[in-house]
Amino acid sequence: MAEQDRLIARIQGVTHTYKKSPAVDDITLDIPSGLMVGLLGPDGVGKSTLMGLISGARKLQQGHLEVLGGDMASAAHRNAIGPSIAYMPQGLGKNLYAELSVEENLDFFGKLFGQNSAERRARINRLTKATGLHGFLSRQAGKLSGGMKQKLGLCCSLIHDPDLLILDEPTTGVDPLSRRQFWQLIATIRQERPSMSVLVSTAYMDEAEGFDWLVAMDAGRVLDTGTPEALKTRTGADDLETAFVRLLPKEKRGDLTELVIPPLEQSEATPAIVAEGLTRRFGSFTAVDNVSFEIQAGEIFGFLGSNGCGKTTTMKMLTGLLPVSEGEAYLFGKPVDAGDLETRKRVGFMTQAFSLYGELTVAQNLKLHARLFHLTPEKTLERINTLVERFSLAEHLDTLASSLPLGMRQRLSLAVAVIHEPEMLILDEPTSGVDPVARDGFWQLLVELSRQDKVTIFISTHFMNEALRCDRISLMHAGQVLVYDKPQHLVAAKGADSLEEAFIGYLEDAISEQEQKKETQKQGAQKKEKQATPDQSPLSVVTESTEEPKKAKLHGFSVSRLLAYSYREIMEVIRDPVRMGFAFLGSALLLIVVAYGISLDVENLNYAALDHDQTPASRNYLSNFEGSRYFNKQPDLHSKEALDQGLKSGDITLAVEIPPGFGRSLKKGETAEISAWIDGANTTRANTISGYVSGAHINYLSELAANAGVDASALSKVNLEPRYRYNPTFETIYSIGPKAPAVLLLLFPAILMAVSMAREKEIGTITNFYVTPTKRLEFLIGKQLPYIGIGMVNFVILTLLVVFLLDVPLKGSFWGLALGALLYVFTSTSFGLLVSTLTKSQVAAVFATAILLIMPTINFSGLVQPTSTMEGGGHIIGLLWPASYYMHLSVAAFTKGLGFTDLTGDILVLSCFGPILIVMTAAFLKKQEA
Repeated sequence: MAEQDRLIARIQGVTHTYKKSPAVDDITLDIPSGLMVGLLGPDGVGKSTLMGLISGARKLQQGHLEVLGGDMASAAHRNAIGPSIAYMPQGLGKNLYAELSVEENLDFFGKLFGQNSAERRARINRLTKATGLHGFLSRQAGKLSGGMKQKLGLCCSLIHDPDLLILDEPTTGVDPLSRRQFWQLIATIRQERPSMSVLVSTAYMDEAEGFDWLVAMDAGRVLDTGTPEALKTRTGADDLETAFVRLLPKEKRGDLTELVIPPLEQSEATPAIVAEGLTRRFGSFTAVDNVSFEIQAGEIFGFLGSNGCGKTTTMKMLTGLLPVSEGEAYLFGKPVDAGDLETRKRVGFMTQAFSLYGELTVAQNLKLHARLFHLTPEKTLERINTLVERFSLAEHLDTLASSLPLGMRQRLSLAVAVIHEPEMLILDEPTSGVDPVARDGFWQLLVELSRQDKVTIFISTHFMNEALRCDRISLMHAGQVLVYDKPQHLVAAKGADSLEEAFIGYLEDAISEQEQKKETQKQGAQKKEKQATPDQSPLSVVTESTEEPKKAKLHGFSVSRLLAYSYREIMEVIRDPVRMGFAFLGSALLLIVVAYGISLDVENLNYAALDHDQTPASRNYLSNFEGSRYFNKQPDLHSKEALDQGLKSGDITLAVEIPPGFGRSLKKGETAEISAWIDGANTTRANTISGYVSGAHINYLSELAANAGVDASALSKVNLEPRYRYNPTFETIYSIGPKAPAVLLLLFPAILMAVSMAREKEIGTITNFYVTPTKRLEFLIGKQLPYIGIGMVNFVILTLLVVFLLDVPLKGSFWGLALGALLYVFTSTSFGLLVSTLTKSQVAAVFATAILLIMPTINFSGLVQPTSTMEGGGHIIGLLWPASYYMHLSVAAFTKGLGFTDLTGDILVLSCFGPILIVMTAAFLKKQEA
């Protein structure tokens, strides 16, 4: 059978739903092998879901799916074919790790597929040379341009020579030059490996013209399949965009009339925008460099440029959203001031991403933004009615914004942007991912705003057919405007056949000029280097072979993959200052706060006396308080009202009231009474104060008896003198000091671990776990090891602080304490993994981890009250909570001075928690997205 006659996938009755909404709706489809197959359609038609199912990243819900000859519902088959599939998810650099360099990303993926060091080095050199990334091996992925991110993502996908390459919208948001280079690279790779099948999703109809076979999709269903020529022939269309529109259901095709844009009326009015030498720097980086141009009032001005060239930054400066480093910007003849709210009222801004409130309805979003711009209730009602009719939003007024189709979302975003009737409308790639019909409808609204309402429109786009609709366009690259003129003039000036060809030509010229400048600057140094040493590039010794590369043995547990995740995690923490600070400084700072903040020691109590007697006897009685370190005398009180006010305000905690006749009663041998008023808001503290008052009172009675010649001790047959073992001075710090690390070593490693795991879900790199041969325990333990190490560093720091800062000596076994800490940190990081497996965001993971750890630790682990004194459910929680055992162990090692053997009981119990939590986490962690 010929290669193209075989199938890479057989799809039968497959349905996949999200919250009862079908993303893929009963699809039956055979996808041939050995071809460049394109899934064609705008965002939201089910392309990404279908590709996720084919790659094995998503769990099959309903139907039958065979990929590379086997059932994808079988875990054994997915494991077997996983190394033969490469999946590059949608989004710029979604499968990359931003903190890692280009080389580190590629090396990481090579390790996941079992390649040895020499093989990884050869493949990295070959792929980066082919993609032009070889000169950027040390640059972090997060600092690459959009096009370079996509190239690196492709290299990471190709490093193990897959049989099936799945690319989910790899060029969305990428400029034409980067798109062309990307597809040239794919073509070169296919020539080298003709047996490799490529499955691509795209919303760009022009690039789909170059695919071998297409699947046109809409609303989760297949509209038609075949070659580009076959689809155009069957629909009688001249191009794929028209063919796609004609394949849509009748109610979605629109009126199929060509968009007509009336010519712009020339005016002598003041230009809407003037930029003169506009420059913006972020530190040492210049994002926009000496940009100058003019935009006429009512003009549709297109802003084109490569990714990261400074388009969005320029737009923000022109709207006053971002201050200017150098140069001048004028809006309708007045200087733009970033702090001038009146300037912002004259401008409407629509961001690239959907930025409205998804939990609000269409009507609520409109009302909210009307209020934000201080429209009167009458004006708000008038504008909403006008915009609802004009933008055809009436049927969706009570629909949540998050539930709108993509085209309607764009209409709503535009309505919100113009609700305050701005004179200038700035749109940042507003139609990315929108279907052709919705895009034309959106442009019809823009034309009406420009030509009828005289609104100046400043729009950035990567669609060349949209750029052709603009009155004038500018081409921007590396922070500079290369040219700006009418689109037709730019095409003619370049002698190109299309605007895209002209765009690419201008960019290539600019890049060539930059490279020549760099080459001139480095030429002298390079000559000396070449004369001194021969070319030692590893690529020079790599020989290409026509044989299929041998697949590494990927089954079974791999220490190499585990350590690859550990190394990657270490690099990410080291290169993230926030996580670094939280990891190594947070626990130390909190130890100081906790140790000194949680104290049951009661000293220097503010007290005052209300002495109604004013006799030597009353003054003698009060002297027992004045001479104690527990009491701090305040000015005498002169009334009961002053006593009440002092206690209410907190100026005093204790008031001693001596009634009139106190001294006289003592002389007569009568019973004399005094009143001690104690602030009882803090019951524990009040109880301690009560004991101090009783002690002072007893001391006075003893002195009184001695002065009378009575031996007070002879009156009592028993004399109790308490002595405190382990803590003779009975100071709280000797109890709290060893206990505080138990709280912090549970909290901080767990939160760091939970954030790391949840972060992978948020940014999308969890997909790499789904589609690579990584086992669950490899993934979990590999990510966990660095945080266990961080936890042990924290243990050492906290121990040193307790000993040297808090002056609590470590009297017992350090190694017993260290082993207990290791097991305890293993438990805390395992808990963080478990929580993050059950949560979807970093915020949820942090809150869940903190709440679930802090409450039991404070209440049931013996921090304040010993676990043995608790009853019922509290006692059971204490027995099942790991902090109880480490806290007991820490106090035993620090304060009681117990040796290693005496600590083994707590150590043995602590050794059980971590493995149990890891097994639970592995059970909850799925190898597919549900």
